Amino acid sequence: MSASRKKSKKKASNRRHATVSIRDVAKRAGVSIATVSRAVNGITSVDPELAKRVWKAVEEVGYVPNPQARALVSGRSRMLGLIVSEITNPFFPELVQEFENLAVAQGYEVMIGSTNYDPARTESLIRRMLQRNIDGVAVMTFGIEEDLVKKLVESEFPLVFVDAGPKLANIRVLKVNYGEGIHEAVQHLAALGHRAIAFISGPLRLRSAVARRDAFLSSMAELGLTAPAAHIVEGDHTMEGGMAAIERIVTHAELPTAVVCSNDMTAIGVLHGLYRTTHKVPDDISVVGFDDIHLAQFMLPPLTTVQMSCKLLATAAVQALRAGIEPDHPRAAQKEWSIPTHLVVRRSTTYPRGTLPALKQKTAGGA
Repeated sequence: MSASRKKSKKKASNRRHATVSIRDVAKRAGVSIATVSRAVNGITSVDPELAKRVWKAVEEVGYVPNPQARALVSGRSRMLGLIVSEITNPFFPELVQEFENLAVAQGYEVMIGSTNYDPARTESLIRRMLQRNIDGVAVMTFGIEEDLVKKLVESEFPLVFVDAGPKLANIRVLKVNYGEGIHEAVQHLAALGHRAIAFISGPLRLRSAVARRDAFLSSMAELGLTAPAAHIVEGDHTMEGGMAAIERIVTHAELPTAVVCSNDMTAIGVLHGLYRTTHKVPDDISVVGFDDIHLAQFMLPPLTTVQMSCKLLATAAVQALRAGIEPDHPRAAQKEWSIPTHLVVRRSTTYPRGTLPALKQKTAGGA
């Protein structure tokens, strides 16, 4: 086929797609134009079987709904905003991916922004979201930024926060049960025989970091254990911060037999920091992380960590936003969603050095 004929065929194909209208979808599905419009715009009163028939017809005829037209019909842009703290921490890209997959599958587009803890960048991001007339925003920064809250609340957008939010009608909160997973981690270490357990927190200006630290302290107290002040170190949720924190801890006269970290990036930094010393993981020091990022299972040794499921967080965030956006949503009255955490045991934890089970394990391993 000549180049001119190919070009002509492509133009004809484009014209065919351009002329496909909502009427063609209605005819194909055997329903009214009004039913097609309601189904395409995600109006929940449409019978599910009818909606399925409409979307099948949409695919068959190649109809592409016009986003502007849909917004005019429904009064909504069908766009969700997602704000995260940073992209360099693998936890957040995983969260973004899950959120986007769920939102798109439910007929929403997603606008994503990373604040990088920069107030000016946060303000710019909010302004862009307001200009796009998005339907609702999930603020997944694990620490409320007061200026951001004020700007979005004044706009009366449906909002979702992690951990806490203002007590207003348009606010919904995802309550992460940090204590559940950290309690399991401390119990796991205690069952192995650990008594000298250190903790590296995140930045204590973040509510989530304080919650994790407090959960550690209360779990230790429940067992009648205390950690010396030198074993409770504030980190910054980065690998570099984890390395710096463990360097401080190992210089202390009393060396811990285990370290619990506020997130996996810190724990990975601890693994690297200890690799540069004579202390082996887990033979000399056991290490526990928090988050269970995808990379955790591929570390050497694979990281024992508290799982805070990105999929559960994303599912709850999308559901909570829709509950605020759609008046007839079955969970429209719900204001809080609970997010569980639990321990995933891998190979970065074992019996404390010098104990009989550890010596037996070492002997068996060398046999």
